[in-house]
Amino acid sequence: MTILAFLLGSVLAAMYGAVFHLVRGGSLGRLVLYLVVSGLAFWFGHTVANITGLTFLSLGPIRAGLATLSSLVGLVAADWLSAVDSREGR
Repeated sequence: MTILAFLLGSVLAAMYGAVFHLVRGGSLGRLVLYLVVSGLAFWFGHTVANITGLTFLSLGPIRAGLATLSSLVGLVAADWLSAVDSREGR
């Protein structure tokens, strides 16, 4: 994988995290959480696609299909796991 391919994948992952934050809202901490989780899940999905040989929606050497799906799953999971019940008495 070239440096440009890595940069493209990182920009895609950051874009997914930023758009998710725009839709869901939250603080600066949530934005950082979404960016980190999106990046980790994106590259995890890319690696899994490379190992299994899946080429769904490839962008050159980037396996963007499975990487995008895993990024979205990671973002939803991070949002769900980071939800805090603000009611007192629980």
